[in-house]
Amino acid sequence: MGQTLTAKLKLEATSEQKEMLRVASLAYRDALNFTSEIAFEMCKTYNGTKIQKEVYYTLRERFNLPSQMACNVPRQVGAVYKSLRTKLKQNEAALKAGRTKKRYKGLDKPPKFVSRTCTLNYQRDYSFVKDQKVSVITLNGRIKVNYQGYSKHLEMINSGVAKIGAAKLWYSKPTKTYYLLVSLEVEVPKLIPTDINRVMGVDVGERYIAVAADTRNKTQFFSGKEVRHKASRYVRARKSLQRKGNRSATRRLVALSGRERRFIADTNHYIAKQVVTPNTLIGLENLTHIRERTRPKRKGKKASKKQRKANRNKASWSFAELHSFIDYKAVLSDSLAVKVNAHYTSQACPCCGHTSKENRPNKGLTFVCQQCGYTLHADLVGARNVALRVLLSRQEWESTGRISAVPDVSGDETKTDYRFRYSGLRWSQDAIPNFNEVTPQGSTE
Repeated sequence: MGQTLTAKLKLEATSEQKEMLRVASLAYRDALNFTSEIAFEMCKTYNGTKIQKEVYYTLRERFNLPSQMACNVPRQVGAVYKSLRTKLKQNEAALKAGRTKKRYKGLDKPPKFVSRTCTLNYQRDYSFVKDQKVSVITLNGRIKVNYQGYSKHLEMINSGVAKIGAAKLWYSKPTKTYYLLVSLEVEVPKLIPTDINRVMGVDVGERYIAVAADTRNKTQFFSGKEVRHKASRYVRARKSLQRKGNRSATRRLVALSGRERRFIADTNHYIAKQVVTPNTLIGLENLTHIRERTRPKRKGKKASKKQRKANRNKASWSFAELHSFIDYKAVLSDSLAVKVNAHYTSQACPCCGHTSKENRPNKGLTFVCQQCGYTLHADLVGARNVALRVLLSRQEWESTGRISAVPDVSGDETKTDYRFRYSGLRWSQDAIPNFNEVTPQGSTE
């Protein structure tokens, strides 16, 4: 079992080396745009082999690219066209089902590449040499550049623990610095059920980014108040800059978008680091197509100011990024993250098993069971229901030797089967405190 990481190495290049890297990256970008137009003329093909036969010698002569780069360009363009075709098919299916009225326009014209990013193959386009230097290919031969990076990543590279893969040469405009983003694959020992000594469920949301609960009655709350507050500030700043519309405002918008993205990623990294502990089986909700299932009743000009704000918060909800961070951090900590069925986790009572929409009055933060009268924080109920379902998956893992990463819950009949299956799960009364005793402040009980 392997886990892929990305090591971000800062290249300490001289002015002459920076110029050589600049020329190579710009030539690579021009080659991508040229190949994109050729692929568009070839009936928008995504077959990298066909594209390469058409453009290979032109890329070598016109853009002076080395042979391996001339092979990477059509492959990258083919991969982009393949992803765009997938989005087109998804849009056609959504139009047919009536889920949307907007037509996908991503393939109306050739996709344009703007970023100065080069794909480099290990031992062909770049390699690591002595004295913590990396040899990188350019249009005028190889150059040896000093680099810096995260100590753990450098140790993996130098010791040979990680398998080194392809890399990307990336240019940061704000800092005017070149980086090498290296793919590292780390071998992780295969887990067995006896290695797991803790079972945890994680419920994600907007008011509380994450609520974690394990079967030992330890809980963690991570509020989203600060994130929503900063997101609102970014929205106001974007509106002000968009109204100006000049070049300076456009540059500021680009910098602002990067800052917001880094802030959200940093928040998700912090939460994932707090949630993941060694030898833990972590349950995550399978929220595929959640935005399609919870479409807003009104949007655009028909929506009120409050509804537009709610729609904006839902659109910027980064639960998938948080799930991915928890997943890879779990593997590196000798743990495992699995996805479980998310249906009825916020409506089912962990005490008596009664499931009803009325258990969540006004969809608030209070859960009130209509059958046994049990009251608890709604997000904590969701986390504990997820933990119970993970515990059931662990039992199946012990009996069959296999564990399902993503359940197939498509169709009403399947949902009913899963609801019946989970109806017998119970959380011990002694392990569940009263709602008033739970303090959601990001701390552990």
